[in-house]
Amino acid sequence: MTTADDHMQALQRFEGTAILCVGDLMLDRYVHGRVTRISPEAPIPVLRVDRETAMPGAVGNVIANIHALGGVPHVGAVVGNDEAGRQLQALLGDFGSAASVLIADPTRPTTVKTRFVSGSQQLLRADNEVTRPVSDGTERALIQRLDGLIGSSRAVVISDYRKGSVTRAIAQAVIAAAARAGIPVVVDAKPDSFAFFAGAAVLKPNKRELADATSLPVETDDQLEAAARKLIQISGVACIVATRSEQGISIVHAEGDAIHLRTEAREVYDVSGAGDTVAATLAMALGTGCSVLEATILANHAAGIVVGKVGTAMVRLAELRDAVDANSIKSAHKVKSLDDAADEAERWRTRGVRVGFTNGCFDLLHPGHVSILAQARGACDRLIVGLNSDASVKRLKGETRPVNDEHARAAVLAALEDVDTVVVFGEDTPRDIIERLRPDVLVKGADYALEQVVGAEFVMSYGGKVVLADLKAGHSTTSMIGRMKQ
Repeated sequence: MTTADDHMQALQRFEGTAILCVGDLMLDRYVHGRVTRISPEAPIPVLRVDRETAMPGAVGNVIANIHALGGVPHVGAVVGNDEAGRQLQALLGDFGSAASVLIADPTRPTTVKTRFVSGSQQLLRADNEVTRPVSDGTERALIQRLDGLIGSSRAVVISDYRKGSVTRAIAQAVIAAAARAGIPVVVDAKPDSFAFFAGAAVLKPNKRELADATSLPVETDDQLEAAARKLIQISGVACIVATRSEQGISIVHAEGDAIHLRTEAREVYDVSGAGDTVAATLAMALGTGCSVLEATILANHAAGIVVGKVGTAMVRLAELRDAVDANSIKSAHKVKSLDDAADEAERWRTRGVRVGFTNGCFDLLHPGHVSILAQARGACDRLIVGLNSDASVKRLKGETRPVNDEHARAAVLAALEDVDTVVVFGEDTPRDIIERLRPDVLVKGADYALEQVVGAEFVMSYGGKVVLADLKAGHSTTSMIGRMKQ
């Protein structure tokens, strides 16, 4: 069995690894707002729209996960010759997908799924799609263009949602080209197309898909192993890696004993998109030389992280490193990037949790700091602390500060029970971080007037609250340093 050190070494190879992602690409649109009344025209809620967001879906979520894991996603897919297709092209650029082949088919619209959401409640989903197979001309054009991308990739993921973009001819052409290039192919598909993928290195069904494809029970380890061996015969793939929700992941080869890995999830909030995360992690690991076992162990850790998030989400490389690093400080998981903290704040809000924010240098932690943090935590359910970086502390306090560097200050803050998350920021004020996190409660010391609190006007604009915390007299870092000098 591989060790945590082996896994950490494998993760070091993730940065810059190119993975070709082939499959159904769609645009996921979200219309967010608030329901305050029922329509007088019909017994339906009226959604007052606050904002709209969009992101790539289906194989797009695999692309997002590969980018988050430090990889370079190459893309091969079919879109419509429409505004949604052009929007997808622009969004893929945000994920570093410079090497993309998007065939614009004028006979098919881009698949768009629009979700209308009030708070954490999805009210309606509207789908605009055509699911017939792509035309012969589009099929030939995609196959021809993909051959060049395979040569610059370390592995391939085929993600088939049965929207018509992955035909048998496309699947077999990609697998044959990958075999010539000596790179593995990971397949995430629906049961009615499993036979398309003979010759792939790994087929990744979930438990229900495995049962549907084989008409066998899959509840116990032995049952799942028997079903997986039957699917190997049906599909012609080399190995089955079956995701089993709270039961973990199982690996079954045509020969040899099955391996069953129990779940690494601490809390399960939402399994949406977990299969995409597993497929992306498998491809990244196999593409950097890991065995199927080692790749699946890493994928199991990634799945354990992503099911703790709400909605279709992704796992960042730093999160995966923390999950597999047995020697990490217990509270180190609280220190996050702004992207991770923003995702976390959104997850908390969708669960009805009030998110609070305060900030400071917190150089030499003293009772005054502890008092403000306790008051801040008392005003919310989860507290995020913005910590000035070393560079910003020097600009604000002078060249002799800080006494402790940002890593030490973050570690001390993270060890406090009242602090749920720490984010280091380099600007002189926390305005940008506040606008990104959108806290429900903003806390600052009472030595500031309300109009002096950075971000107060923004927080109050969407119904947030600003709290001025009482100060504990006789405590400051500057006075402490002065006494030490004396």
